[in-house]
Amino acid sequence: MDYTQGLEKYKEKIAAISSQEMVINMGPQHPSTHGVLRLELITDGEIVKEIIPHLGYLHRCFDKHAESMNYGKSIPFTDRLDYLASMNNSHAFVMGVERMLGLHEQIPKRVEYIRVLVCELNRIASHLIAIGTYGIDIGAFTPFMWCFRDREHIMNMLEWASGSRMLYNYIWIGGLFYDLPVGFEDRCTDFVEYFKPKLVELDELLSGNQIFISRTANIGALPADVAINYGCSGPMLRASGVKWDLRRIDGYSVYPELEFEIPVGRGEMGTLGDCWDRYKVRVDEVKESIRIIEQCLHRLHGDFKRTPEFDPRAMVPKKVNLKSQEYYIRAENPKGELGFHFVTQEKSDIPRRVKARGPSFNNLSVLPELGKGQLIADLIAILGSIDIVLGEVDR
Repeated sequence: MDYTQGLEKYKEKIAAISSQEMVINMGPQHPSTHGVLRLELITDGEIVKEIIPHLGYLHRCFDKHAESMNYGKSIPFTDRLDYLASMNNSHAFVMGVERMLGLHEQIPKRVEYIRVLVCELNRIASHLIAIGTYGIDIGAFTPFMWCFRDREHIMNMLEWASGSRMLYNYIWIGGLFYDLPVGFEDRCTDFVEYFKPKLVELDELLSGNQIFISRTANIGALPADVAINYGCSGPMLRASGVKWDLRRIDGYSVYPELEFEIPVGRGEMGTLGDCWDRYKVRVDEVKESIRIIEQCLHRLHGDFKRTPEFDPRAMVPKKVNLKSQEYYIRAENPKGELGFHFVTQEKSDIPRRVKARGPSFNNLSVLPELGKGQLIADLIAILGSIDIVLGEVDR
């Protein structure tokens, strides 16, 4: 369906509303829309009959930026897609270029373990935002404060490593901007020991809270087949019972060498794939990220510890010259599958085409399906459970 057909279909929906129905705009700056998103609702009293999303308020032209500069200069722009998981964004982009260059098997193991370490720290930070803001959407203020308190420790560590709090430009093609600061591994170990009991408290505060369960269980249930058909991924897909995680499926970087489970929804409090399941999968993923971080720290202290001669930029190419080809790379971001489709130019370090596949866009596309027949108040719970970032939706 092209833009003109979509516009005509939208006009038909608005024109066809009955005298008992009403059009309500939720956004673009409603406090519970998690970004500059406008939802046009056709309602019958408190019941949502139709949802028409309007995107594009935060369009940042990532694709065109990437097509006007060399591969290395595009990395800071990947940080600005899902700006809550910048390390994961740049990791996916960099892996794609390294594989096209044939560098991926030559990357030092210390570099790979540092990449996974910072990406999993960023995954925890992203999920803490998702859990905390979801709590405040439902009306629970304390989890919001707890999540931001603990996320601050991660932000401080990533700033210590990269020099920036959110937009890092730390993972480079062929290596890293810099080795971890002296003492980073010990400080990270201290954080893990501090955070484990805090995570238990957070889990107990929300997961068994009867008010929270009433607002999320049996609300917005997403069947597995519908999730697959809409291209959902990440916690959205796994909450529907599908055990699909690219860290296991594709086995990129050093993830095949690490032990961790893939949490999936089980319908413990209500229906499989409901809002509570999507929340709980993220909590369980934070626990698994802690396991991964501990294993990375163990290896960085042991077989791949720092040495005076180690240079994280040793494999960074002076210029990226690629053959004319097409390549698609994907990685498991906190919100789902982030992919980059490259179309390269012969002997040029500027790509002909770069297309980003953001998980938030596909996950958000299922909202009209989930919201039909729901109460307006429950629509907020459904939207919050999707965990979108508009920088990645609009790109």
